[in-house]
Amino acid sequence: MGIKGIRTALKVDLDKPAWEQPGLHNRWHPDVPAYGKIANNEVVKIECLDWTGGQIGNNDSADDVKNVDLTQIHYLSGPFDIETAEPGDVLLVEIQDVQPFEDQPWGFTGVFHKENGGGFLDQLYPEAAKAIWDFEGIFCSSRHIPHVRFAGLIHPGILGCAPSAEVLAEWNRREGELIATNTVADRIVAQPPNPQNAHAGSATDDEKSKIANEGARTIPGRPEHGGNCDIKNLSRGSKIYLPVHVPGAKFSVGDLHFSQGDGEISFCGAIEMAGVITLKFTVIKDGMAKLAMKSPIFHAGPVEPQFGPGRYLTFEGFSVDENGKQHFLDATVAYRQTCLRVIEYLRRYGYSDYQIYLLLSCAPVQGHIAGIVDIPNACTTLSLPMDIFDFDIRPEADVVKKEMGACAFVTK
Repeated sequence: MGIKGIRTALKVDLDKPAWEQPGLHNRWHPDVPAYGKIANNEVVKIECLDWTGGQIGNNDSADDVKNVDLTQIHYLSGPFDIETAEPGDVLLVEIQDVQPFEDQPWGFTGVFHKENGGGFLDQLYPEAAKAIWDFEGIFCSSRHIPHVRFAGLIHPGILGCAPSAEVLAEWNRREGELIATNTVADRIVAQPPNPQNAHAGSATDDEKSKIANEGARTIPGRPEHGGNCDIKNLSRGSKIYLPVHVPGAKFSVGDLHFSQGDGEISFCGAIEMAGVITLKFTVIKDGMAKLAMKSPIFHAGPVEPQFGPGRYLTFEGFSVDENGKQHFLDATVAYRQTCLRVIEYLRRYGYSDYQIYLLLSCAPVQGHIAGIVDIPNACTTLSLPMDIFDFDIRPEADVVKKEMGACAFVTK
């Protein structure tokens, strides 16, 4: 007998609109119909579109990034019923492989326009920008950010099981309360349910109307199920333990990344791609009680780019903002300042601020909270692998400015 191949549980069509494909959906809701079944302990391949559903092109303009329709996202593959899974169980998902499609060996990194979501530094860099990355085996490089090449830590941005009706209602309650009490000027603090462009897979018209009006947006991760957590180390060989809230778990996956830095600091900051992921599913009965689980747990796999000891240049930041205002143990302010220190450092070589912003979002940088007890300043760090550059960026090396071209901007 020959070796049995791995079943493909879902194929996507790169030439067909995402909203016409029944194996995709872009809202979290318990009533989204399952696309298919996966056996307990089965290994399957699942194909995924990029998170925008193909709205971004391989070109030298950021018009598509500026005009991206965020009511459509994210397009997820699934959901899938996992046999024997019941509420209170834990679904163990092992990521065995993730790869781009052979006939689409490229991805994109973007800075959204501030009016369309912006990013971590959008008050300083409000314009839309884009970089295209070409894949060569495990490596990537970009015509929009020259003199850089690195191996990708490839991973899915989104893994999660469907919420129950009770969990969904709690999401909408607490996020609605945040929206209603928001005092942050000019900031969208959460996205409520929005029926515009909601896609509910193979749902009937009546089911679709309910899902569209109640369904939670896929934009944030949430403690009850994981979702859009964008964890770069949740890569090949990793295992993630997900709470189950509905019969069959109704597992979905998407938002594949070729590479990402800690924090994914721009709102489209990973190297986003379409591709195929290979997963193994194991049901742990009564796992939520056994593990005292209130949010997902994961065990990182053995695959990670190796740069060697001492091959990172690490920058520090503190909770004193760019206007000199002191904040109390604010790690967000501190990490923003850490990113700005790297931008200031790398701009000396000829890169534009937007090129560096894009690079820090998608290169395998390491971000850490170094200290969060020494009042009033939190301290965060960002470690930049020096070997991704084809020139010497050590502080003691001479600075030689190079012709760095430009990332893609909006057509004037």
